[in-house]
Amino acid sequence: MKHKKGFRGIRKRWMVNSISVVLFIVLLAVSAFSAAMGSYYYSTLSESLSQKAENAVQSFNYFSSGSSYYEYARSMVSGDPSGDKLEVEYLDSSGQIRFSSSDLTAFRSPGTPDIAEALSQGRTSTWTGNDPSTGEHIMAATSPLVVNGEVVGAMRYVTSLRTVDRQIVLIVGASLGVGLAILAMVYFSNLYFVRTIVEPVASITETAKHIAAGSYGVQLKKRFDDEIGDLTDAINDMSLKISQSEKMKNEFISSVSHELRTPLTAINGWAETIMNGEVRDAEDVKKGMGIIVSEARRLTNMVEELLEFSRIQDGRFTLSVEPMDIKAELEDAVYTYREFFRREGIELNYYDCEEEFPLINGDPERLRQVFCNLLDNAAKHGGSGKRIDTAIRREGDQAVITIRDYGPGVPADELPFIKQKFYKGSSKARGSGIGLAVCDEIITRHNGTLEVGNAEEGGFMVTIRLPLGGAQQI
Repeated sequence: MKHKKGFRGIRKRWMVNSISVVLFIVLLAVSAFSAAMGSYYYSTLSESLSQKAENAVQSFNYFSSGSSYYEYARSMVSGDPSGDKLEVEYLDSSGQIRFSSSDLTAFRSPGTPDIAEALSQGRTSTWTGNDPSTGEHIMAATSPLVVNGEVVGAMRYVTSLRTVDRQIVLIVGASLGVGLAILAMVYFSNLYFVRTIVEPVASITETAKHIAAGSYGVQLKKRFDDEIGDLTDAINDMSLKISQSEKMKNEFISSVSHELRTPLTAINGWAETIMNGEVRDAEDVKKGMGIIVSEARRLTNMVEELLEFSRIQDGRFTLSVEPMDIKAELEDAVYTYREFFRREGIELNYYDCEEEFPLINGDPERLRQVFCNLLDNAAKHGGSGKRIDTAIRREGDQAVITIRDYGPGVPADELPFIKQKFYKGSSKARGSGIGLAVCDEIITRHNGTLEVGNAEEGGFMVTIRLPLGGAQQI
């Protein structure tokens, strides 16, 4: 329920924000358009009435000679062809209607502002408002009749605005209809757009819950090639990596359990046998004690490896940096393992470049740990080739160290992953799967690189590049 409410809230916020803006714009546009149309109709009608009133006044100059103004005004008012649409009035100088085309307003003083302005200021004036006597919405235009500089009367044209107002209302209604149609289009388009966001996000949320509940590796269907699609790819990649990590973790636990059980079984077996006096021959006792020491050393190395990895993971991994001879450290590791490998039937060759190396800043114990680990791996995984080559050379401002075996190598599809923690690939050799990860971290802390790959003529080769400058002071 909380999940659904949350997405209703997103949809609501989106719609309110977008629709409110569009509604404001539509109302503003409709109001502006309606005002413009109303102004256009009113101004056009006002100009037309003013023109008629002025034309009527000017006609007095041509047709009033020899007759009184009243008689001519009467004939003009009664003979105006627009009398069915307009009310034509002749007013005297006091503002009283003397003649009217409707004969209903004669001898009445409307008292509207257009009359007062025309008579007092001697110019045509228009007015819009409600008729004082009928209350009808009208527009009137009054033009003064000036003789010898004196206002003697005025012609007034009055029309009802009922039709114009109805037309304006229709225009406003049509504008509102168009605005509502636009608003509806925006609403439904936004609704569809929001749905294309909310539904994928809801699906991603459900998938994330499944992943959190332990369904590692579950994949989402990518439906959009946009930011939502990028999020889908990220979730799928995360799910796949979590699944791989979980698988590697389980394999690591199983592998470590087996690796611990095997030497412990040998140690316990021989210790109990010797303690119970079942072995009395000195050579057999010596052999048993040798197995106990060897297996105990292997357990110690495994525990140290795990501790190193733990320190790396929680940030407690440190280097004791000091000036050191990188060549001497490599030679010590080679000499340490040469006799041990010889007993295993493996030839360990060391190729010296016969060049002096300057002292570098590094942790000799950590780097020796790397060399020993890599030599041990070469014997463990490539010992079937019965040969391991080790060499050191200088390339510019780097010391380059190579360790190569002549075994079966590593499958090409596994090469990108063998430096990852817990990864053992298809190898059946003993080990925790974190040795290369620890070695890579140590070399990285020395500002160097550890490269792995298959050799051209068979076997596997590790290449270490260390700057002759030094390591990080961590």
